[in-house]
Formats: sequence, C-alpha cells, structure tokens
Amino acid sequence: MEVIALNYPHSMKKQDFPKLALALGYFDGVHLGHQKVIQTAVEYAKEHDIKSAVMTFNPHPIVVLKKSSHIDTITPLDQKIELIRSLGVDYIFVVSFTEEFAQLEPQDFVDQYLIGLNVQHVVAGFDYTYGRFGKGTMDTLSAHSRGQFTQTTVEKLEKKGVKVSSSAIRSFLLNGELERVKEFLGRYYSVQGTVVHGKKRGRLLGFPTANILLDHETLKPPVGVYAVKVLLHNKWHVGACNFGYNITFEDGPLEPQAEVYILDFSGDIYGETLVVEWHKRLRDELKFSNIDDLIAQIKQDADDARAYFEK
Repeated sequence: MEVIALNYPHSMKKQDFPKLALALGYFDGVHLGHQKVIQTAVEYAKEHDIKSAVMTFNPHPIVVLKKSSHIDTITPLDQKIELIRSLGVDYIFVVSFTEEFAQLEPQDFVDQYLIGLNVQHVVAGFDYTYGRFGKGTMDTLSAHSRGQFTQTTVEKLEKKGVKVSSSAIRSFLLNGELERVKEFLGRYYSVQGTVVHGKKRGRLLGFPTANILLDHETLKPPVGVYAVKVLLHNKWHVGACNFGYNITFEDGPLEPQAEVYILDFSGDIYGETLVVEWHKRLRDELKFSNIDDLIAQIKQDADDARAYFEK
C-alpha cells in the first residue's frame, strides 16, 4: 500500500494515479462499520480492474473546527494506516486537515480531491459529509461529481440496536465495557507504549511489573485492574494490568499509569515498545491499609487473569 500525504492546496494531477475506487472517512478505530465501507471499495476495485484507495484526515477535524488542543483517538494515525493496509487497500491518502482546507466548498473538495485524483467510484457511509460546514452529503455527491464518478452509499450497521460508530466505542471504552468495544471493533482494543523505570515496588512485593508509558493521545479505559495481553518481540503474553494512581502509596503518579504483571515471564524489557490489548475489567482500583492485603489482592488479580484466559 502506498501512503500519500496531501496538503491544501496539493499539486497532484489526475494522471499521477490509476483509476481509483475510493473510500472516504476519518475512520477512527477502523471499526466494523468502517471496514464495511473500505471493503466495499476494495471489492468494487477488484470487480472493475482498478485500484482501491482510502482517504482519511489528520488531525481529527474537531481539533481544527472546535480549536481543541487535541482529541484522544481510538487509533492513532500509524495504527490506523496499518489496519487499513491489512484490508488490502492499494493507496491511502492522508489529508492534512487545516482551517484553510475546512473552508473548501463542497464542489471544490470534489473537484480537487476526488475528480483531481482520478477517482472513478466513491464509497462512504450514509452520514458522511464534506466541504465547508459539512454542506456536502451523500445526497449531493452525485451532482458534485460532474458525471466523473459513480458512488456507493453504505447504510448504517447496528449491533443490538446500537449504531456501530466511533462515538459508541468511545462510550463503551470509557465505561470499561471492553466486551462491547470488541463487538464493535471486531478485535480487542489495544494501546502501544514504552516500558519505563518505575519505583520497582512490584519486584519487592514478589510481583515484578512493567511500567508502561502509554501513547498519551490514545483513548484509555477507566482506572481499574484488567486482564490484558501484551505483545512483546512478536509474541503475546497474558497478564494483569493495574491502570491507575497506585493509591495505596502516598507518592503515586499524578496521571494514571499502566503497571502490567506479565504472567510466567521474566526479563529486562526497559525501553521496549509493546502493545497492551485490553480484554476484561476485573475490578476497581482499591486502596489497601497494609502490604499483606495488597499482596493477596495482586495474587488474586493474577489468578483471575489467568482463569479468564484459560477459558
């Protein structure tokens, strides 16, 4: 898959690209609804012997439109690209979403970013909007196409009466409903991080933990203890993760921190980058009055995590 960064204005020309079937969207999470949109474009491309493409935007439009400093994403850009790559896409356009780009009228967006990139077919969700103030919709796209491309509108996908959407996944995740997150994503939720030095209390307690500095712009579950998997050196390990403030001790972190006790594992992994995959919320974070109670609870958490994965 070729990754192409586009600014506004861009200098690409129609002849720079083969005929394309393009999926349009921000695609945060690349959830089952997004996958349906992208796979529809891929299938159309194969059926018509052309190339498939995805157009996404960076940063999140809300950051620019509402002048926010940032928004925690379900999938950071690099993970989003890899997930889209896994769907068999030939090209991905990453458009820099700026205030100037946001002012493009719908027809100008279509002329420059669809017709101008040799798009022959557009696929998007029923609620996709484009152009200034989101005035362009899937109902107006046919008129804006100037007869240069056709389109497919992908209808709403629901699970148990709830629309599969990034906002629903955010809500489930922030409530610790990881099973529903998986149901909507089609995979377990994961966050990348780096192993850093901590206070090494876990080692003294008999449960050495990996302190993981998680990607700060990626959405996190609520504070608590979780059954997790950890991808390290291309191998998955199971473990129990305390995500919180270490409230038993008075010198806990100011921001919630992930400490993972990786079951049946030993080794120096400081500085390693790994992936934490969140499977099940086991309990709330608790404050213990003595070390013995804390040790007993950590052992119970490890046993609960092991039992979960053995099922």
